[in-house]
Amino acid sequence: MSSNELLDEVRRWLRFAREDLEAAETLTTEAGFRPRHVCWLAQQAAEKALKGALTLQQIAFPFRHDLDALRNLLPEGWQVKVRHPDLAELTEWAVEARYPGDWPEATADDARHAAEQARGVYESVRSDLVRYGVQLEESLEHDGDDTA
Repeated sequence: MSSNELLDEVRRWLRFAREDLEAAETLTTEAGFRPRHVCWLAQQAAEKALKGALTLQQIAFPFRHDLDALRNLLPEGWQVKVRHPDLAELTEWAVEARYPGDWPEATADDARHAAEQARGVYESVRSDLVRYGVQLEESLEHDGDDTA
């Protein structure tokens, strides 16, 4: 993969993360929103942001939802490793928000907390990508084109 292709793929992961995060945050403002949907989208946003960082580092990652495991694959120096040392609670929403089971239903507070945590992960990763020289101009992030 060329460096341009690599950067395009990183940007694509981050765009998908941003879109999931924006959807989660928007849902929390709607009357009668389903908290489990917000929780799942928040988990997905964090997961995709982390996978974007791993893509930049050219680190192969498993297609799993364990956010701590994904974060731990990053080398030292990534802010997300320090700022978000425990993502287990957010990880749980990958399954618990999508399927019925023995766990309690997500609450509005759970949803808001998940969205806030996902926002923090996304912003940490985004900041580090910029620090590593990845151009994430608004025009690249908002054009809606899969190749951006």
